[in-house]
Amino acid sequence: MRRCLISANWKMHGTIGSIGAYLETLVERVRPDGPEVVVCPPFTLLPTALLIASGSEVAVGAQNCHWEAKGAFTGEVAPTMLAELGVRWVIVGHSERRQYFGETDASAAARAKAAQQAGLSVILCLGETLEQRDAGETLAVLERQSAALAGLDPALLAVAYEPVWAIGTGRNATPAQAQEAHAALRRRAGELLGEAAARGLRILYGGSVKPDNAAALLAQADVDGALVGGASLDAEGFCAIIHAAPGNRRGA
Repeated sequence: MRRCLISANWKMHGTIGSIGAYLETLVERVRPDGPEVVVCPPFTLLPTALLIASGSEVAVGAQNCHWEAKGAFTGEVAPTMLAELGVRWVIVGHSERRQYFGETDASAAARAKAAQQAGLSVILCLGETLEQRDAGETLAVLERQSAALAGLDPALLAVAYEPVWAIGTGRNATPAQAQEAHAALRRRAGELLGEAAARGLRILYGGSVKPDNAAALLAQADVDGALVGGASLDAEGFCAIIHAAPGNRRGA
């Protein structure tokens, strides 16, 4: 069974006060029989988030980590440091990390492996640019990027398909476009991780997910959840997305 996973990516937003009120709302509304919920705030808000979410159905994740456990890497955070705090998830390879900070397929794969070695579950982000989609290269891009799955532990892994042209633009892939990409990623995961692991792998959609389009996207057979950006900053809106999701679907 694949339990639906809904993750909030706050990006570089939030204050201690705002995440306190936000998480109190989520803790009250997230049900144990619903989708799994993860909130990924900036590093500075992780201790507060962990304190408020402790003992609840809401898990806390980070937005990035380094591939080394320690060293002279000013400004970076090691996955072991996150695990020591009590963080359970980390986002790796997000398109904004690729676009603005030089993230590559190889460095994303290294971060993911290091995170899993520290006991963290990974949301590995993949997706094509508008130019690549218009050139008919979507599936080729996903095949190349998904090589990072090789060697990862599927029990500590979710994949997020995030078409770059749909992130923060107000545009989003149609349910059919999302399903096509997710089905291709599941086939690719079967080649790299084995068919049984691929059937159980949760593949999330990320890219302008909102309360009014979440249900249609999440109804697709291979869409197992969402990585929500801007819409996740509002507790009411994020709760609406959570409640639009099915709890479980059979991995077949």
